[in-house]
Amino acid sequence: MGEQYMELLYLFRENDSVRIPFYLYDKKLYRTLIGNGGIWDKENSQFIFKNILSAEKFRKIIPDKPLLWVDKKLPVQVKTYNLYGSISDNNEVKSAAVPHKSEIPDIIELNNHSQNFFDDHWKTKLEEAVRARKYSIRTLRSYLYYNRLICTTLLKPPPEIEHDDVVKFLALFEKDGNQSASSINLAISAIKFFYTNVMKKNDMGDTRRPKHDKNLPFVLSKTEVIKILGAVKNLKHRLLLTLAYSSGLRVSEVIALKREHIDTSRKLIYVKNAKGRKDRYTILSEKTINLINEYYKNYDTGIWLFPGQVKTKPLTIRSAQNIFYHAAEEAGITKDVSIHSLRHAFATHLLENGTDIRYIQALLGHTNLHTTERYAHVAKGSILNIISPLDSIGQ
Repeated sequence: MGEQYMELLYLFRENDSVRIPFYLYDKKLYRTLIGNGGIWDKENSQFIFKNILSAEKFRKIIPDKPLLWVDKKLPVQVKTYNLYGSISDNNEVKSAAVPHKSEIPDIIELNNHSQNFFDDHWKTKLEEAVRARKYSIRTLRSYLYYNRLICTTLLKPPPEIEHDDVVKFLALFEKDGNQSASSINLAISAIKFFYTNVMKKNDMGDTRRPKHDKNLPFVLSKTEVIKILGAVKNLKHRLLLTLAYSSGLRVSEVIALKREHIDTSRKLIYVKNAKGRKDRYTILSEKTINLINEYYKNYDTGIWLFPGQVKTKPLTIRSAQNIFYHAAEEAGITKDVSIHSLRHAFATHLLENGTDIRYIQALLGHTNLHTTERYAHVAKGSILNIISPLDSIGQ
């Protein structure tokens, strides 16, 4: 996956706190904000800071990104802070449009510029349209995310968005974040759904969809998987990563597991309401069962197998991802991998062991066999039997 990046970081100071809308940013920035006291607000896709309240302090912890600072307490003015700390004043804001990267100052302070362009009214309308079609919660969240994002990026409310605006947004979206074809197609679907079914606009034009990338995943070797699992000291965290690998689960499926979904007698896991609202069964290894029994002796889990800080709610996806990143770092893994790489490794290692690809398709919950077949391109079993022509010279 390419690293995600945006050119401008918005900071809104409101009621003795600072909120930072967080879309399309890289992992490094996320960790920086978390490490400096940022509280992640998942529902609104933003960070909240209560311990840092000045633009100067944010400049120190985020020295390499231009910042748009909005403070209602300031008089109407624009202050531009360059990398060397000098300040120039202007009397008015000429345009709210985001300029080219080379023209963006490091920090701009504006008065009363904070505005929710995709407010609760539009959120409710979109949610009603999605639920009426019984789309999944995952789809709802994606549609809300992308429609909020286009309004926030272009600084326009939904009624002002036209076809040319959509084209402009998609171009910025691809340029700023180096997005995959899948992400761009999802953004197109989300925006098209909203303006067709909620705004009742039929003049948005035909948006050409990009062809899907044919990227192969980075695959962890069995040795690397062992290193990652061995690097985790916390029993709960080790079980979470072990299940992701040994059963080929998505991160969303791991955190959604309940104790009732684990069938140790039949060595099966019931995966309920997975991607595409499909239930399925997958395998449960003997070693994982032993780890589960040890886990039950040490943790009062309640309903969820992996409860979060509030026991009535499961662990968040972000928390699970951070558990993996920490473990991979401790294990010295340098590949560009994520917790989803454990699922890739599960499929690839099964294929290398000679498991029929159709069984792997069922275990992964893939609708189309072509999705599973990509693992054949990264499995080593047949490739290792091919001798390079260089090694055959002189034989």
